[in-house]
Amino acid sequence: MEKIVSDKTSKSPSSFAKPKSRTTVAKPARAPAPGVIRMAAIQMASGPNVSANLAEAERLVALAVAGGAKLVVLPEFFAIMGNKDTDKVAAREEEGKGPIQKFLASAAKKHKIWLVGGSVPLACDNPKKVRNSCLVYDDKGKLVARYDKIHLFGLDLGVEHYQEEKTIEPGDQIVVLDSPFGRIGLSVCYDLRFPELYRAMPNVDIILVPSAFTATTGKAHFETLVRARAIENLAYVIAPAQGGYHLSGRETHGDTMIVDPWGVVLDRLPRGSGVVMAGINPAYQASLRKSLPALKHRTLDCSHIQIKDKAIK
Repeated sequence: MEKIVSDKTSKSPSSFAKPKSRTTVAKPARAPAPGVIRMAAIQMASGPNVSANLAEAERLVALAVAGGAKLVVLPEFFAIMGNKDTDKVAAREEEGKGPIQKFLASAAKKHKIWLVGGSVPLACDNPKKVRNSCLVYDDKGKLVARYDKIHLFGLDLGVEHYQEEKTIEPGDQIVVLDSPFGRIGLSVCYDLRFPELYRAMPNVDIILVPSAFTATTGKAHFETLVRARAIENLAYVIAPAQGGYHLSGRETHGDTMIVDPWGVVLDRLPRGSGVVMAGINPAYQASLRKSLPALKHRTLDCSHIQIKDKAIK
């Protein structure tokens, strides 16, 4: 595991405002152990200024590359956390066009890495909404996969209220892809609460969950959910997050982490901007799946079971 060292004297751009944010400096990359591949999850506290967010993302991607990362994953809505929900609609892009996608393609190509735009607001048929789309680019800068978030977050705790369905159109397709690092399953944030989504992904080795959990729900559930998905699927889980205070007044939980197939947190960052890195070891994962073949032991397909909605007398 390659730890990233914090540099508390660094300052973030004004778009990322509000205290408790911190930046990081990467240690020089060392050669990984044979068969181990370095992965990075980036944490941000994005604001409403797309250009400033992209500049911060570029800085953090460069840190991850300096640490030897071959796959780098950005958080949900890394390029736009607006002052109001409709700001992301105003920043929407057509697929293949716009500054956010141009940045992702050029950064992947420039650094020769696989780069995942945690989520990008892409246009849909409804002009008042967007798709919350996770985009994957290969090391040549080519878009190789797109996943539109299926489960839309809703929360009503009185003073704290969220209703994503007002500005986001849900996706309806599960997306997995083959990569040089293994088979990857895509998801976004609130999807994490629905284990059936991951069970429907065939033979995934790595699960990506770019997120922006609220401080309230994240503190209560985020680590538990991330580790559970890793254990259930004997998969690595890379969970980059928004973490800190945003100009809108919203506070996101952070705690970006990378978890191994045994549920062990390999590295994490509680708050602020920074990079989390860890080595993924396919041989270790294969040994766990051989020793505990839980995925092969799955015999119950609940979709074919008739449910009795009766009390036993």
